Amino acid sequence: MSDAILVSVDEGMARLTLNRPARLNAFNADLAHAWRDATAEAAGRDDIKAILIDAAGPAFCAGGDVIDMASTMSSGADITALAEVINAGIRSLTESSIPVVAAAHGTTAGGGLGILLCSDYAVVGSRSKVGSLYANIGLTPDLSVSAQLAQAVGQRRALQLVLQDRLLSAAEAIEWGLVAEVVEGTDAAAEAELVRARAEEVARFWLAGAADAYGQAKRLIRSRPERTFAEQLGEEARLIGAMMDTADARARIAAFAAASAQKGR
Repeated sequence: MSDAILVSVDEGMARLTLNRPARLNAFNADLAHAWRDATAEAAGRDDIKAILIDAAGPAFCAGGDVIDMASTMSSGADITALAEVINAGIRSLTESSIPVVAAAHGTTAGGGLGILLCSDYAVVGSRSKVGSLYANIGLTPDLSVSAQLAQAVGQRRALQLVLQDRLLSAAEAIEWGLVAEVVEGTDAAAEAELVRARAEEVARFWLAGAADAYGQAKRLIRSRPERTFAEQLGEEARLIGAMMDTADARARIAAFAAASAQKGR
């Protein structure tokens, strides 16, 4: 696999590290194809129960590599083809039953916002900035930004972000519901390490608990738009029954009942 993304697996956790730090992890063709392949592999493995996305260097992801676009792409069709490659990776993550945490230190902008949105839980640093900025170079949102941003923050706020030259502060991002946690370090490098460490703690929490149940709960929420309200209720009922029949759930329910009985004595 390309060095544009680093992949490691440790005790059920897959770590996908965007690795173009000199370009703020902006996507070119190499990173796009590596992203598609790495996400498909991670989402398709039965032994992986949590996925962590982080990034090398001073920023999480600056979106598309505009310099590379200008020098290597001759038409809009080239941009569309590249976006579709990256979209395949986004779908691998969002359609999977594996929870995804993002460690988004530094700046996240443009298509990087779409990468952030395909995580289910996002950790940023107090110095982090998050925004759209597509219109600054005459382009429109891609990489799931128009598909997921309004669901995450509401339509009015989504419009505010894509119709202004604006980067949200970490405090604004958490207040909008775009990210889950903000951590603070003594300097940018230390803060980036703390963001990565906290994101790993989140992933390890899933792994130490009912990992399959967390994954299926993620799938229920993510796949809701595919079903009517009645269908969603039916899927909930079907799935909780299916989970009840698993050895893990039976053991946890028995332990809970035994602990409750002990307390009642």
